Amino acid sequence: MTEPQDWATGLPAAVNSIYRAVAASGVRRAASALRVINQPAGFDCPGCAWPEPPPHSRHRIEFCESGAKAVAQEATTVHADRAFFAEHSVADLRERSDQWLAASGRLTEPMMKQPGALHFEPTTWNDALGTAAAALRGLASPHEAIFYTSGRTSNEAAFVYQLLARCFGTNNLPDCSNLCHEPTSTALDEAIGIGKGSVRLEDFAEADLIVIAGQNPGSNHPRMLTTLEAAKHAGARILAINPLREAGLIRFKNPQTPQGLAGRGTKLADLHLPVRLGGDQALFQLWSKWLIASASPSGGIDRDFIETST
Repeated sequence: MTEPQDWATGLPAAVNSIYRAVAASGVRRAASALRVINQPAGFDCPGCAWPEPPPHSRHRIEFCESGAKAVAQEATTVHADRAFFAEHSVADLRERSDQWLAASGRLTEPMMKQPGALHFEPTTWNDALGTAAAALRGLASPHEAIFYTSGRTSNEAAFVYQLLARCFGTNNLPDCSNLCHEPTSTALDEAIGIGKGSVRLEDFAEADLIVIAGQNPGSNHPRMLTTLEAAKHAGARILAINPLREAGLIRFKNPQTPQGLAGRGTKLADLHLPVRLGGDQALFQLWSKWLIASASPSGGIDRDFIETST
């Protein structure tokens, strides 16, 4: 059994990012895409929604391994053509993993599943758009339609798509971000009166304590690690609440700094609380009662109390 890793990112992640992109789309195609990603004259990284720093403080590389993987999937030279869909039925595709489906490549033409058919079949753009238009015209109200978009949709495509929906007469425009943040927006609205986050990226550097509950930034949004590193250097203390011992919150090797490439990197979490699944509610209830009772002016972390509570 291999020992669990106690650091994340660093040179291996940077090399792996480039390898993924080149393997999927070739050297020239990968270099062209990665050169402009998240730059003022380029395009937004499809890997996550982590905010970009101001243009004057951006590095030439403002994406992570996840972003490189997403770009590689978009720019891949592998094609899922009509022969692919003739071989794989809808039932077969449903049994496949997301990774397998993504590795199968991009569509080469419109595909449609006819009623009762077992496979997607090729069709023309006129027939595909005509089928969609006929269904929309058959609705009793525009609000019966839902124009769902993927979070991986480019800003330009999403802008045109929402124009289509609004010209049709509805603002039913959910996307995967809406669905992911629906619990957040509901809870925040009840707690603080607004369903959106009230902090800015710059606030991290001003924080004395950062509590990270149930997040795996090293895996899901590694660019957050650079923000946490800056906060740590500014004197912040970081508390990680997670059953998983997330390597990125233990030590971060920033691939854009000499210390990150060749040194030990930066220790991030001052305390890791591996609560059991479902134990976060009990933890926060106990912690709230302790804070109210103690009214500590220092705002420090009582390590013994918290570890006993978990």
